[in-house]
Amino acid sequence: MPNQQRNLYFIALVPHSALRERVENLKKEMKDSFNAKHALKSPAHITLQMPFRSSTQTETKLIQTLEEFARQQDTFEINLSGFDCFEPRVIFIKISDHTPILSLHAKLIPDLANKIEIGEKEISQNIHPHMTIATRDLSTQNFNKAWSKFKNREFKASFLCKSLFLLKHNGSFWDIYQEFLFKKQ
Repeated sequence: MPNQQRNLYFIALVPHSALRERVENLKKEMKDSFNAKHALKSPAHITLQMPFRSSTQTETKLIQTLEEFARQQDTFEINLSGFDCFEPRVIFIKISDHTPILSLHAKLIPDLANKIEIGEKEISQNIHPHMTIATRDLSTQNFNKAWSKFKNREFKASFLCKSLFLLKHNGSFWDIYQEFLFKKQ
């Protein structure tokens, strides 16, 4: 059997365009001030399922599964407030209440495990909801400088979470590939 192309995907909650732009500006500030540009490779998001590989042939099943799952979910508010970090490389925007996101994640995992060809090791069993503004390429020295600047900085925003998104890697960046709307309220 010939090699099947295995694309790289992840599943996330993505805010509306105005908030994505605000977060994008913070990522650009990290790039310009602290030489940390890796976070610019994806739009502002909250990860529900870390990156995983899936064959092109199973993409239709993945999309169908996510459509069916999303149609059963209620919308909820996500409030962002301030900054936090995972030392020594990650700075992110904090989410005030993780509960609805953790609940959504807990409902999603069985569908991913049972209906889609994702390796068991690739399924995110635990998540810490956040919105990253700097990661991986933030040096320890620059992390300390950036964290000093951001740890007490104000940031407040909220958005109505009414869908989840499938993102697909294009070889260089993550593209929003498809949106799956939650049930109508």
